[in-house]
Amino acid sequence: MTSYVALYRKYRPHTFKDVVGQEQVVDLLVNSIKQNKISHAYLFCGGRGTGKTSVARIVAREIGCNPEDIIEIDAASNRGIDEIRELREAVRTAPFSSPYKIYIIDEAHMLTKEASNALLKTLEEPPSHVIFILATTDPEKLPATIVSRCQKVTFKNPSHEVLSKQLTHVAEKEGFTLNPDSATLVALHGKGSYRDALGILEQVLAVSDKKIDHEQVRSLLGSSEPEFLFSLAEAFCKKDAKTITNILASNRNKNALRTYDELIELVRQGLLSRVGGDTENKEIAKLASEFPLIIGSKLVLGLLEKRHLLEVSDAHAWTAFEAILLEQVGL
Repeated sequence: MTSYVALYRKYRPHTFKDVVGQEQVVDLLVNSIKQNKISHAYLFCGGRGTGKTSVARIVAREIGCNPEDIIEIDAASNRGIDEIRELREAVRTAPFSSPYKIYIIDEAHMLTKEASNALLKTLEEPPSHVIFILATTDPEKLPATIVSRCQKVTFKNPSHEVLSKQLTHVAEKEGFTLNPDSATLVALHGKGSYRDALGILEQVLAVSDKKIDHEQVRSLLGSSEPEFLFSLAEAFCKKDAKTITNILASNRNKNALRTYDELIELVRQGLLSRVGGDTENKEIAKLASEFPLIIGSKLVLGLLEKRHLLEVSDAHAWTAFEAILLEQVGL
């Protein structure tokens, strides 16, 4: 009996051709390997679930490293000076059966100051048979001395379109039909992370028939109906405070933060329509043309700036949601 494999592991890229949405990263690394211009240390930066560790493993395989010479370290749980001292001793030994030993250090920004200083000494004078790949979601927390000794490679968050396409592909591979609206909704809730989006898709597939029902997806995610979001945006544009409070009161059985994010995305779609971008939501495009001074970048930035206020208990999150919108309309 075979054990179940999570979707994010099952569909993890194993070659550069499998990597989705990181073309600039792939081109850089492929050319470096072809030209034999491999750096002794790389710093892979990017949001969670964007493929940093997977690409690090691909690099290792592409330069001929066997599994026994690929060492992965989770800096979140091995962050102290003792662990890095052990690493400094280990790098001196030659690879078992590969041209290089590769050390992949995940969440490198979690290393303590003392551990970072110890690692720096190795990065300054690394053995010729060692390559370091540091992966981090927060490069600003790494000492500048470490960053300066690495070739920085930035992984971008995939667009909703790229995520939607990948989700549709995975669903088909699993024998399900995922319609475009459902794929877009799951992608939105994935927040730019392949891993998170696939985790949400996994939940959807677990409770769905082969042809996935969009309303079932919306219900599972605690997502708000399009009509609700548009009515809220319309009331906001008209500065109708009473309608805003009534609409929010009717939706408190949903997740406040998710609803807030969906509203931001709706406003973004309106903004894109104003600059000639494509949007299938004709209602928000019409609203944006009627209220160009409201549906704009200033509103998107204002909502994003206040988003952290909703990262509390859901009851308080709805209160924060309401206060943010009422503040925006001048109350």
